[in-house]
Amino acid sequence: MNEQEREREAREALERVRRDTESVGSSALARMGRQAQDHFGGRDAVGAAEDGRTDPVELWGRRIGRTLSLVGVILLGLWLLIQLGIL
Repeated sequence: MNEQEREREAREALERVRRDTESVGSSALARMGRQAQDHFGGRDAVGAAEDGRTDPVELWGRRIGRTLSLVGVILLGLWLLIQLGIL
């Protein structure tokens, strides 16, 4: 029992260390970059059809829509900066 408890505690400690190191530094930045790439690449549309396949029209529709929304946000931000006299 004592051996099993130590093993369990060691596994929990290793899990805490893995979790803590994952959320700091470059790994967090890399994870955010991958999430943004997946979002704008429409990876959430993969396998969304009824039969589990990817509908190419839905995939490209998501990609185009998300790209246009990003362009719109950038243009609105620039317009705001111009209106505030910063640019």
